[in-house]
Amino acid sequence: MDARVTWKEGMSFTGSANTGFEVPLGSDPSVGGNNDGFRPLELMAVSLAGCTAMDVISILRKKQQAVLQFEVGVDASQTDGHPHVFTKAQIIYKIVGKDIDEAAVIRAIQLSATKYCPAQAMLSKAFPMELIYQVSNEDGSLAYSGECKL
Repeated sequence: MDARVTWKEGMSFTGSANTGFEVPLGSDPSVGGNNDGFRPLELMAVSLAGCTAMDVISILRKKQQAVLQFEVGVDASQTDGHPHVFTKAQIIYKIVGKDIDEAAVIRAIQLSATKYCPAQAMLSKAFPMELIYQVSNEDGSLAYSGECKL
């Protein structure tokens, strides 16, 4: 993989990789930035969420689960001092669908965490992660929720 950032001005950069897509990177005005792009650690959290989300939705679709809406959030805690590294994270899987099987959800999350998601495999060596799932019915009522143990 080849990734790079190119400086635009001040504390503004454009990131790119092999695919050719670009993403803006910026910083807070308090450190000389223009608040005009993702912070690098935000992208790490987005990468983690995106990586596991792609795995889980793919597995649920293969298991013929009727998923109508799907979202993965990462809530990461950071140290107060520099460097502001992640100290722990909750990965929250929110699924809305019809008759979604809890065992299928748990298995999809487990497979992502232990076999398929390289972002999760790398980052889990640096800090602990809780894997939380919330499944709702089509009408928005909560069907079930829990924590996925590995």
